[in-house]
Amino acid sequence: MARDFFPFVEENTNQDEKNTDSNNSLTVRYAARIAVYDDKSAAPRVVLVEPKDVRSYLDEIAATVNQLAHEQGGKIPFMVMREIVENFIHARFVAPTISIMDNGNTIRFSDQGPGIKEKNRALEFGTSSATEEMKSFIRGVGFGLPYAQQYMVEKGGSLTLEDNISGGTIVTLSTRRSKDAHIQTLPTQEDAEEMTVSQEEQSISRALHTVPQQPVTQLPNLVLTDRAKLVLQYLSEHEWVGATELTSAYGLSTPTWSRELKSLVNIGIIGKIGQKYKLTTIGETLLS
Repeated sequence: MARDFFPFVEENTNQDEKNTDSNNSLTVRYAARIAVYDDKSAAPRVVLVEPKDVRSYLDEIAATVNQLAHEQGGKIPFMVMREIVENFIHARFVAPTISIMDNGNTIRFSDQGPGIKEKNRALEFGTSSATEEMKSFIRGVGFGLPYAQQYMVEKGGSLTLEDNISGGTIVTLSTRRSKDAHIQTLPTQEDAEEMTVSQEEQSISRALHTVPQQPVTQLPNLVLTDRAKLVLQYLSEHEWVGATELTSAYGLSTPTWSRELKSLVNIGIIGKIGQKYKLTTIGETLLS
């Protein structure tokens, strides 16, 4: 019979007993180190979460990071932090380190596990490398990273996913936009449509008048791709769009959306201002 699964809540005595086996691949052997940078001119204070059973270990890390970050004035919610903490299970809990900076508004989660080879796919809903053993403790349905990414972007922040120095992964959550948001090593700088619009509203409004416009009569038999329709669907609810927001909302890679946006610019449906895109009069006509 199907049943709901609640990570960190569900009791699973048999699995907990299995994890006491020293040969179990998910046995926790490393203390989690939480560095709090509460003074930029001084070394961070370090809080340790000692090894224990998997569920208690992950639960305590998430709770401790949440408490320390919010004590500093951080605004990142517990549920987002917890999703990233859960990912330590993919690293087999090898050297988990959390750094709390920027008054709790930038949190970096690093490990020295096997790393993530396909970073773009890791940020798509439904992709997961969780084993059956891992699924005793996490959902294992490819939800955590995409959810955290989507939440941070919608709140004006960012999620950066990159390789650690000598193996492993670093996930950085920040309430600020980052030019390296989501994926730090994109194929080309041209494909990285991830920066926010920096112009003030008046400057943006004036700049829109310089966007080339094509007469609607030139597009009588226009056929839009499915991706183009999704772009218009997004713009029907938002004023601005970029490849980052489209990846967060609909999946696929950032470069794929960058190419689609450029195609729509070429036919005059959207115009580019700064690093974001907005409907032209043609686009507004299509929507109406």
